Amino acid sequence: MSRECVVGLDVGTQGARALAVDAAGRVLAAASQRLPERAGPPLPPGWSEQEVDSWWEAARACLQQVGAQVAPERMVAIAVTATSGTVVPVDAAGRALRPALMYNDARAVEEAAQVQEAGRALAAKLGYAFQAPFALPRLLWIRIHEPELFERTACFLHAADYLVLRLTGELGLSDSSNALKTGYDLLELCWGKWIERDLGIPLAKLPRVTAPGTRIGAVSAAAARETGLSPGLAVAAGATDGTAAFLASGAIAPGEWNATLGTTLVVRGVSRDLVRDPAGRIYCHRHPEGYWLPGGASSTGGEWLERRFAGADWPALDRQALALSPTPLTVYPLARRGERLPFVAPAAEGFIEAPAGTETGALYAAHLEGTACLERWVFEVMESLGVPVGPRIHVTGGAARSREWLQIRADLLGRTLVRPQVVEAAFGAALLAAAGTLHSSLSAAVRAMVHPECAVEPRPALRDAYEALYARFREACARRGYG
Repeated sequence: MSRECVVGLDVGTQGARALAVDAAGRVLAAASQRLPERAGPPLPPGWSEQEVDSWWEAARACLQQVGAQVAPERMVAIAVTATSGTVVPVDAAGRALRPALMYNDARAVEEAAQVQEAGRALAAKLGYAFQAPFALPRLLWIRIHEPELFERTACFLHAADYLVLRLTGELGLSDSSNALKTGYDLLELCWGKWIERDLGIPLAKLPRVTAPGTRIGAVSAAAARETGLSPGLAVAAGATDGTAAFLASGAIAPGEWNATLGTTLVVRGVSRDLVRDPAGRIYCHRHPEGYWLPGGASSTGGEWLERRFAGADWPALDRQALALSPTPLTVYPLARRGERLPFVAPAAEGFIEAPAGTETGALYAAHLEGTACLERWVFEVMESLGVPVGPRIHVTGGAARSREWLQIRADLLGRTLVRPQVVEAAFGAALLAAAGTLHSSLSAAVRAMVHPECAVEPRPALRDAYEALYARFREACARRGYG
């Protein structure tokens, strides 16, 4: 049996996580490190920033711990994943010139409209719209509001790019997954001249882009001293955290889909063809092996748990809900204003159609059902756009831990739900590191390393009852003009 392994590193909003994984998908070592709370004066409303040095400190601590559990000479490659749309301007020496503008920073609303106007041809070609959460509007914001810093910037990096810089010492390396939100053309595989011509952002300030999983460098002697990794260890191009988590779900072939249900519902699948949505609900990443990864995020998910059932015994309510479902109630469990998938409605609000005095258990069950109804609707949208959805959905996210909720979702979707053993973005990064090292390709790595923990089948005897429940849900939404 091979003793070789790969390392996946994930640096998110709250902390860092590193895994050492062997060719069979066994986790040999794991480490986590929280990021410190942001210091300094409060930011204006809607702004979100982080000190990039804290990323490296957390990453370094995780890698040291992993190296203490697994001999570094067993490691053959490392890949990094981090937040999507985060922007780090650095100088020619690779020093960050300001705190990172994070993926959830909302300051660049006006700039997003300017980028959309300038990049409308690319947006139409790739079937999406530039929005404030994208990275390119943040670059434009810096050019307009921090012009001196903009001039001193040698390269604008994404979060994962900055960590690759710290590992390799090489400036300006990125991947197509992260570059999407900076306006990279996924069809022509280049930066469009319009970025420089119409937005005033020199292409020389943008990183070189490769496919995720491609070897892009090696761990430098300096990084080896700081992390305990072996100097010369191969560094593979990573991906956004969403793409890495998708890979970790086990979905890899056309027609296979992943649904991640946490605070919100995020779906992503594999398609042979680029999928364009005139309504702007979805966008496509490029699969490293040439396929497309259509997907999108709903504004609805599990947020209602904390909003409406805070402090409750959720596992007990899950068990009660399965006994009560299907209920005669109708709930659209949107916890805040505005929906983006399966329909776009900035003024949409959730609703509850239930008699006064309905018991907590039944109301909770109806919320589970409503979330599953919305999930089914999302997959119907995908199919309406010509994207096949297979009979099995790979499920991840906090909600996937509840077997009862999985059963209700399977019943309403009419599909088998498969939960993998390891559900982490760091594991997805390890899969990218394994492509071409432990395995011949990314697909081969996913098939060999991702293993199902459980599969939940729909219950045929309840099919008609759930069909009626779903029809009621859609009718209730239609009465309010939703969809």
